[in-house]
Formats: sequence, structure tokens, C-alpha cells
Amino acid sequence: MQATFKVGDKAVYPGQGVGEVMGIEHKEVAGQRQSFYVLRILDNNMKIMIPINKVNQVGLREIINDHDVRQVYSILKEKDISVDSTTWNRRYREYMEKIKTGSVFEIAEVLRDLYLLKGDKDLSFGERKMLDTARSLLIKELSLAKECDEAEIESDLKRIFNC
Repeated sequence: MQATFKVGDKAVYPGQGVGEVMGIEHKEVAGQRQSFYVLRILDNNMKIMIPINKVNQVGLREIINDHDVRQVYSILKEKDISVDSTTWNRRYREYMEKIKTGSVFEIAEVLRDLYLLKGDKDLSFGERKMLDTARSLLIKELSLAKECDEAEIESDLKRIFNC
């Protein structure tokens, strides 16, 4: 089933994070009249136009609910996992794929794995950047889902990862 959004709704765009639906525009594309959601990404004010009939293909989705929030926290708290000991560039590609899915659960796994890895050794520049990306994507969505300040989510993460 395709999610429908109205102006003012918050939505998650894979790889970019949370955005606000600023409007719905109609344009002529290749001789066809199409409708687009105009999304403004909250972190950087980037404007993205998403064809309404392609919402599912691009992975645009609603902010997670309370049940999903609890699931994200349990993923983050899971410590009995073995972090892949493959080369950093293979790990980087795998983590990038997870982030691009837009799945909050996959992003939580990336964040957890990188924090656990960071405890064992120094992260590469790319991994540090990815950790920051996963962190900010998760903080923004969790704060909206829980209707709280981003600082509260930051504190939760610090508690979970002892940093």
C-alpha cells in the first residue's frame, strides 16, 4: 500500500533523512502530467521532488511509531554481536547499502556496529563519517517519533554506548 502525505507531514527519504512535505506540484514530464511531493530535508534544507506514483519505489515513508522506537532501542542495546572483521572498505560498502535502504532498523544496526567497532580500534575516515551520518539520521527521526528534543536522544545514545 502506498503512503500518502499532505502538506506539513514529516516523511523519511532514504539516505537523506527526515523532510517536511512543503507542497504538491503538478508538472508535464515527457508529455504526461505528473504530481510530485515537494520535500524539504530538515538537516540541510535541500528540496527534493518525488513523483507521487513512485513513493514506494524511492522508499519515502512515514516517521516510525512507538513500537518501532522500542525495536530501534533494542537493536542499539544489543552487544552480543560479532562485528564483521572484513576489510574496512567492504564493511563501508555494506553499511552504505544499509543506510540507503532508509530502514531505521538497518541504520540502527550500522550505528551500533560502528560504535562497537570504535571500541576495538580506530575507525577509518569513511567509517567515522558514516557513524555521524547514521547518528544524525537516527537522532532526527527518533526525536520526532518520541516528540522530544534531539538532546534527549543524544543522551540516550551516550548512555547506551557509554561515551
